[in-house]
Amino acid sequence: MSQSGATVSQECISAYNDLKLNKKYKYIVFKLSDDNKQIVVEEASDNSDWEVFREKLINATTKSKTGAVGKGPRYAVYDFQYSLASGEGDRNKITFVAWSPDDAGIQAKMIYASSKEALKRSLTGIATELQANDSDDIEYDTVLKTVSKGLA
Repeated sequence: MSQSGATVSQECISAYNDLKLNKKYKYIVFKLSDDNKQIVVEEASDNSDWEVFREKLINATTKSKTGAVGKGPRYAVYDFQYSLASGEGDRNKITFVAWSPDDAGIQAKMIYASSKEALKRSLTGIATELQANDSDDIEYDTVLKTVSKGLA
C-alpha cells in the first residue's frame, strides 16, 4: 500500500509480467481508479510507435473532485529498445515513466506522487525511471539518451 492508500491491482502486475517475460506488450499505461483507491491498467499495447505512446501520456485526463476534467498524471512502463552506437547490438531496458504534467491539477499530482513507490515496488526488473513534467521530457531522443546513458 502506498502513502496515499492506493493499492496496486493484480491486473497491473499480470500485464507487467506479460510485457517483461512474454513480450506481449510494448507499453502499459497505468492510472488511479476514479476513487483514487487503486492503481489500474488504463491501456496495454503492443504498438511499438513511440509517438503513439507519447500522445497517450500527453492527452491523459483526470477528473477533479468538482468534476472538472483537466490534464492528468499517469504512470507508464515502456520496453525501450535501442542499438548501441559501438555496433555491439541491441539492448532492451524496461523504463518506468512517472508522467506529471506541470499544468495538471495539484491534488492529482500529489496523489500520483505519493502512490508511485507502491507501483514501482510491485514491478520487479525496472531498469530506468524517468520523471516527466512536460512533452519535451518524453521526446524520443531525450528518453533514448537517458535510457542508453548516451551509448546509443
